[in-house]
Amino acid sequence: MNKIPISVILSVKNEALNLPFCLDKLKRFDQIVVVDSGSTDDTARIAKDMGAEVIQFQWDGKFPKKRNWALRNATLFHEWILFLDADEFVSEAFVSEVEHKITDPNFNGYTIKFQNYFMGKKLKYGYGFQKSALFKKSKGAYEKVDEDLWSHLDMEVHEHPIIQGNVGVIKSKVIHKDFKNLEHYIAKHNAYSTWEAQRYLQLKQSKNKQLSLNQKIKYGLLTTGLLPAVYFLGAYFFKLGFLDGKEGFYLARFKSHYFFQIQTKVHSLKNKQN
Repeated sequence: MNKIPISVILSVKNEALNLPFCLDKLKRFDQIVVVDSGSTDDTARIAKDMGAEVIQFQWDGKFPKKRNWALRNATLFHEWILFLDADEFVSEAFVSEVEHKITDPNFNGYTIKFQNYFMGKKLKYGYGFQKSALFKKSKGAYEKVDEDLWSHLDMEVHEHPIIQGNVGVIKSKVIHKDFKNLEHYIAKHNAYSTWEAQRYLQLKQSKNKQLSLNQKIKYGLLTTGLLPAVYFLGAYFFKLGFLDGKEGFYLARFKSHYFFQIQTKVHSLKNKQN
């Protein structure tokens, strides 16, 4: 069987639990590169045993971070690059659609949609999740954020890819299902909220900021203090999250609290600056 001419980049750290499920579904792609950040579990061994190339990344606190570094330094065999995390699992329908879509010369990238799971349950409602994680390496890269003095995250989390040309949509969804526990979810989002608070203040001080419509709405609501409540009402009622049962409620509350964390951390950082 001919392999699909795509280089898949998996950004990982201590992902021994999720990684085997992720790699098992990527067999039709020609190249799999696992970019590790010095995992202390069996992540690197699992990746090598399953036929993936493993390269180690040690962040120096400056640009580029993990994904942009891989674009610049990994030996990538193909023009098309697919970025995934270890808790993101492709389906046969997704792989087949991607195989067809990358032959269209009118597009240089594609937005990927995700089927979210929370606490082990498949969620049908609430806010969807998507990102432009498939693009030509000569036409795209993740945005550069000046964070040398404050970020402790070695990978692009909220940075968006900047892609030249048309960006299409892959209709088949990727499953987003983390097998780690709830404590991991809470700790991860605590770190993310710190980054978001710092980024918010940085953008407030910037004279040349360029924001997407979603960012303008999010930061506008954050400024008013209404973002946590607006998110919960939107996710749980307007987007019918209540139909997902307890898990739908829990996710809406956790995400609402995530935005509350950002809000309070912004206030705390402002006080320190003053």
